[in-house]
Amino acid sequence: MSERDLMEFDVVIVGAGPAGLATAIRLAQADPAPSVCVVEKGAEVGAHILSGAVIETRGLDELIPDWRERGAPLETPVEREELYLLRDAQRSWRIPEAISPPSLHNAGHYLVSLGNLCRWLAAEAEGLGVEIFPGFAATEVLFGEHGEVIGVATGDMGIGADGRPKDSHAPGVELRARQTVFAEGCRGHLGKQLYQRFDLDAESAPQHHALGIKELWEIEADRHELGLVQHGTGWPLPERTHGGFFLYHLSRCQVAVGLIVDLDYPNPWLSPFDEFQRMKHHPLFAATLEGGRRIAYGARALAKGGFDALPRQHFPGGCLAGCEGGTLDNAKLKGVHTALKSGMLVAEEILAAFAVGDPGGRDLTGLEARLRASWLYEDLRAGRNFGRSLHRFGTLLGGAVNSLDQRLLGGRRPIRRPGDAPDHTWLEPAALSDPISYPKPDGVLSFDRLSSVYLANTAHDEDQPCHLHLADPSIPTSSNLAEYAEPAQRYCPAGVYELVGEGSDDPRLQINAANCVHCKTCDIKDPAANITWVAPEGGSGPNYPNM
Repeated sequence: MSERDLMEFDVVIVGAGPAGLATAIRLAQADPAPSVCVVEKGAEVGAHILSGAVIETRGLDELIPDWRERGAPLETPVEREELYLLRDAQRSWRIPEAISPPSLHNAGHYLVSLGNLCRWLAAEAEGLGVEIFPGFAATEVLFGEHGEVIGVATGDMGIGADGRPKDSHAPGVELRARQTVFAEGCRGHLGKQLYQRFDLDAESAPQHHALGIKELWEIEADRHELGLVQHGTGWPLPERTHGGFFLYHLSRCQVAVGLIVDLDYPNPWLSPFDEFQRMKHHPLFAATLEGGRRIAYGARALAKGGFDALPRQHFPGGCLAGCEGGTLDNAKLKGVHTALKSGMLVAEEILAAFAVGDPGGRDLTGLEARLRASWLYEDLRAGRNFGRSLHRFGTLLGGAVNSLDQRLLGGRRPIRRPGDAPDHTWLEPAALSDPISYPKPDGVLSFDRLSSVYLANTAHDEDQPCHLHLADPSIPTSSNLAEYAEPAQRYCPAGVYELVGEGSDDPRLQINAANCVHCKTCDIKDPAANITWVAPEGGSGPNYPNM
């Protein structure tokens, strides 16, 4: 194979999400500004971005104070909000605002497409001189002679499924930097390696995750209420399964509807995708969606561990930013403003390091102090008990505890979470769990996986190496099938994992990698921790419009 080209920058940023772009913009706002490169695995900026999203503007106010005048795509302010507990398939209870946790109030916030916001941020960054390379996946961390990070390499293009170069082969590029920022989002594949190499979570609680599934709909005008936000929890999620739903009324008679399912659920028969599909038949959703048209679909994992799961954010030669470092505010159900703030803190620490001379492989030790002195840290600390209360006391009592905790104690007294262990360890044997029978989709409100993946605009070259690696290919059928009824075929929201020949003498797990929407759930939830998600060829994956 040909040798890789080498490019050098002061700072290389992996990931053009809100954290990576905020880092780039803050760096480029300096005088003098360092040279900055952002590498993004999506075919374009925003292609892989998925969020609800209600945005608190605090982070954007600090990053670009005149964002309104500059045309940032925050066009729908929250006008009204409702919080619900779904009791069963027909009934719901609206929770009075006076007793709901203050962190769930959204007055003054905006409904946005985070993908479109990132596209706008990218244009702002490029206007300041930042170089952004979409369609190039960073696949390797580069290390110096002392073990420090010195950059990343992008993956080769044009590699066949057999691992050999095709006629279209083009080698990747080494991007070397004085500091490298990893802002890949939740469960970044390079970040996962850095956590292990530098033991970044040695002093924190295990990170916890959820799977968020979202659809975008066009609905009838008489069913649309611009700026309405509806949140809630309860049905259809079974006992000991936590999460919640959202329904946001956007502009142009569009609504975003979604379900978030915490990935520490115990029942291996559960399918988050199918729970979401049947949820839409509840009258609360059907009243809005009936007569409408589904126009987009996607799924993505979220880091929900919060304050107690914050890892060390820095290591020799680089650092984490945004959801890569677990900054999502679970109590507020928001992560955009925290990702923006995280990126700014990272940039300010890098600039301070550069101001005292080339740090070489220097560890950005001042980043922890910056984080602790910020409102980001205080917000996460104040909401530290939100998820733990729900897990310890259940939905109703836990919600009441959260309301009292936030109004009176500010999270100062931590609540212990029972059995705090990684998400993949929570599954119970299939034989001891209640099987779940899901209704067939009706093609009106509920749909199958394949038609959903089609709406994610997912594209992978079929003739490329599989990007879903099994450490032991025998585990799916030798142990996962017998003990857990092979849960990958249910927890994956894109139909990637298919059990072929079940009940025969030779069943096998078929991996339909071309379906993958890069949600990372398999990397998190597989009970044997046997699946590793790695980046496929740059530009592969979903291409989300307005998500």
